[in-house]
Amino acid sequence: MSSSTATTAATESSAKHRGDGSSRVVVRPTAGGALHVLGNVVTSLVLVACLAAFLLLAVGPHVFGYRTATMLTGSMEPGISPGDVVVTVPRPAADVEVGDVISYHIPIEDHRVETHRITKVVRGDDGSVAVQTQGDANEGVDPWTATLEGDTVWQMTAVVPHVGKAIQWLRAPVVQHGVLWGALGLLVVLGLVRIWARDEDGEPGAGTPETADGTDEVLREPAGSER
Repeated sequence: MSSSTATTAATESSAKHRGDGSSRVVVRPTAGGALHVLGNVVTSLVLVACLAAFLLLAVGPHVFGYRTATMLTGSMEPGISPGDVVVTVPRPAADVEVGDVISYHIPIEDHRVETHRITKVVRGDDGSVAVQTQGDANEGVDPWTATLEGDTVWQMTAVVPHVGKAIQWLRAPVVQHGVLWGALGLLVVLGLVRIWARDEDGEPGAGTPETADGTDEVLREPAGSER
């Protein structure tokens, strides 16, 4: 169905005669039209949010040099909750101080990346820097002292709430397959709608209503008004 046909079907039109003998067409928006507009607004907001998340997580680190990581535990609550995305930036390791929140590889077990707050800094005569850390929600310090590798350390600069949960959900195999087949189905539906729209555009009588003197005039009244 073409946009002009859909607009005509979704509104109530009536001819109004004026003093000079000409007429005008008054188009009153209906509830269906309002829902259509609301749907467009919601869709636009979702697309903007997806684009912003893509720029933050995929493009930003390559352009601006920061890193992002999803917090998996509650050891840094309430400041950082599970599912939040932690944004870190490089900083000279020699400048770290007590109270900084950094992301680093722990020196034991699987050498995983931990994001905790520095509670103690130990600077060696050879220029090395070692730190002790603790999670804000933990009762005691971490059971290790970590020597920072290299000249820089990754310090937390921002937290983006809940985005990590959405990323984990999107990575689920069921969701990925559903998105794939849903996208293919949507393409098929859009293709059929365009074909039907072309067919109906060629029907006689389609177009904008004309006034008695041959000019086109369409006046819109606010939704909910009565005549």
